[in-house]
Amino acid sequence: MTEIRQPTPRRGTNLPRMGDFNLTVILEAIRRSSGGLSRVELAQIVGLSPQTISNISRRLLDQQLIVEAGKEGSGPGKPRTILRLNPAGMYAVGVHLDPAVITFVVLDLLGDVVKHSRMATPGGDPAGVITSIAEQIQALVEESGVDAAKIAGLGVAVPGPIDLDEGSVVEPPLLTRWNRVRIREALAEATGLETLVDKDVTSAAVAETWAGGASGAGSFVFMYMGTGIGCGIVLNDEVVRGTSGNAGEIGHIVVDPEGPLCDCGLSGCVKSSCIPQVLVAEAEAAGVLDGSRHGADGPEVQERFAELCDKADAGDEQAIAILDKSATLVARAVSVVTNALDVERVVFGGPFWGRMAPYFLDRVPGLLDKNNAARMIHGLEVVGTGVGEDVGAIGAACLVLEHMLAPRAQRLLLEG
Repeated sequence: MTEIRQPTPRRGTNLPRMGDFNLTVILEAIRRSSGGLSRVELAQIVGLSPQTISNISRRLLDQQLIVEAGKEGSGPGKPRTILRLNPAGMYAVGVHLDPAVITFVVLDLLGDVVKHSRMATPGGDPAGVITSIAEQIQALVEESGVDAAKIAGLGVAVPGPIDLDEGSVVEPPLLTRWNRVRIREALAEATGLETLVDKDVTSAAVAETWAGGASGAGSFVFMYMGTGIGCGIVLNDEVVRGTSGNAGEIGHIVVDPEGPLCDCGLSGCVKSSCIPQVLVAEAEAAGVLDGSRHGADGPEVQERFAELCDKADAGDEQAIAILDKSATLVARAVSVVTNALDVERVVFGGPFWGRMAPYFLDRVPGLLDKNNAARMIHGLEVVGTGVGEDVGAIGAACLVLEHMLAPRAQRLLLEG
């Protein structure tokens, strides 16, 4: 007889935990305001008492996470003091490990990039690559001029799937030597920074909520267009990670039943039909690109994909057809996700998005609207990322800020 698992009882909270949660709620409200908020406005927005607002504001000022930014008021009564985030109150380092390129950023508390660098992803032994990453982090922090004592930690965005307990990637695409490499432990030891690891698609979604502006609010899916294709999920302003941290793996959604065989045994999956490596191979087979490619490593795929987009931009009809077909197939996968989750927005981004954007934004919105199960109730917005090309690395740094400062329900639960 199959044993029925009993639900795990929820644990309670206490006043210190509630106070910490309220602090993050207030910080979040200030962060999301365009010009800052007064204490009176904060009380109205978050529903806490004026005394609680005053006490928590003082804590945040003492911690240098917020500043008093002048007074405002045109009517009768005392002008109100405006509270804003202090950009220099906290910093985070982010690294995005993509099979094609490794991107590095130092981020301030507003989510603005203080310093940035990148390098082609080297082949060879992962231990040597990790040493190079650690050296680049040290150089970047020194060049940024940021007080190292104010760096809260290091975030690392990696291709999924991941093992959160180990802090490792598991069979990442086009990074064949990286299976079960404990990158979190290795980089923490090499840099001396508290290190977090998450999937690149989830990191991108975190970046959008932290630094994307209007596109990062509410409920949305972030379609990550990189060496692989996946999605990050945000519901009611909270990032969804799933049981093991691997939510958003959409590579085996079937989008073309007559399409190429996938390694999962099905035909026409996203992984076998839509990713840049497949599009490059199609272009080579059709003669759009010459067959001079010698390998399938990430940097070479990225270079060849850029050549395909150059051909399309120049008016090559076969190149355009390949990208248009990809947009159609990706839209089918997106429809499955958006209908299942009932979100209000789809945000596209990632290392390959900039070249794909004109073709996808021309076709995808109409296809999604046609297939939107809730279209009679609400529309489905389709936009490019508000964060920019480095959304993976920025998201990695935002993992640290989110971990330290975002109002998550988990903060209320007592540890076992």
